[in-house]
Amino acid sequence: MFDLDADERRVLGTLIEKQLATPQYYPLTLSALVQACNQSTSRDPVTNYSESDVRSTLQRLKDKELIRTVLPSHGRSVDRYGHRLNEHVTLIQEEIALLGVLMLRGPQTEAELKSRTERLAPWEAPDTPASVLDRLVHKPEPLARNIGRGRGRHDRWVDLLGDIEPTFTEPVVTSGRGAPKSDDRLGDLEARVAKLEAEIAELREQLGG
Repeated sequence: MFDLDADERRVLGTLIEKQLATPQYYPLTLSALVQACNQSTSRDPVTNYSESDVRSTLQRLKDKELIRTVLPSHGRSVDRYGHRLNEHVTLIQEEIALLGVLMLRGPQTEAELKSRTERLAPWEAPDTPASVLDRLVHKPEPLARNIGRGRGRHDRWVDLLGDIEPTFTEPVVTSGRGAPKSDDRLGDLEARVAKLEAEIAELREQLGG
């Protein structure tokens, strides 16, 4: 829909994630955004962007009217950045959470998407990942697509905000009754790490670093 490249998807997905996961630190400073893009959890692949890389990506997203800049105010000394995706497409919280996670981690199953978005959106009946994905598929311009099964037994989904890569790294297939609990523990750990990273970035800004 927006023909985003890999860098643009990472920056936009990161802004969506931080808006939902740590709203107290959103919009993000450039320094915090770089750190969030490069974090080692909840990212596939892990990146090593510089501030220059992210700044140029922000400019491309601005040209596509997907980024807003919040000028310094109320004691804050630097610009902050937020996304404008919801100004172009009407999305509820669950929909935007799924899109953000798809941009950050590539093809995923419904079960993976549910466990990875629980900290971003309140899953309440009758909404399920399946019903939300169905709504994304049936938008006037589709925003998600089922790409079928990988090496596992379940269908995987991708967002349609940019070109779909011809090949993807296959997810590790787990088995056994303990897998869902393991996913829950990983999701909790990722949420705690993300919050700590946001707090560190905020402290660095306050200290002038």
